[in-house]
Amino acid sequence: MRITTADQQLLSLLRENARASTAEIARRLRLSRTTVQSRIDRLERDGVIAGYTVQVSEAAERGHIRAYISVTVMPRQMPSVVEELQAMPEVRALHSVSGPSDLMAVGVVPTVEAMDELTDRIGMVDGVERTTSSIVLSTKFDR
Repeated sequence: MRITTADQQLLSLLRENARASTAEIARRLRLSRTTVQSRIDRLERDGVIAGYTVQVSEAAERGHIRAYISVTVMPRQMPSVVEELQAMPEVRALHSVSGPSDLMAVGVVPTVEAMDELTDRIGMVDGVERTTSSIVLSTKFDR
């Protein structure tokens, strides 16, 4: 399926606020409400929009520590490591990456001590060879 420039703009607005009304989105895109609704329906039907999720406000997690945790996995251990990390609610996202690490986890916890504990738990997962963490100082933007 081909995603048009208008579809990209629509997806960008939905990333900002998936609860925005069709009328508001239509106004911002300078399209009719029926056009916007039919585009959303098509994008959902074609599997481009796979679902909607909750985005927690920065204020709700003010003071929380966020870190990118590089994980090096031993050969043939990837499926079990992924399963273990998926079971940790503090791990918000897990990406397979190129480079010296195999995985990049995004961890969010309330304190530095909790981040220390999380990285220790990740490091103790059977099949994890090594971890390296980078704490996020600030977020310039997030789509």
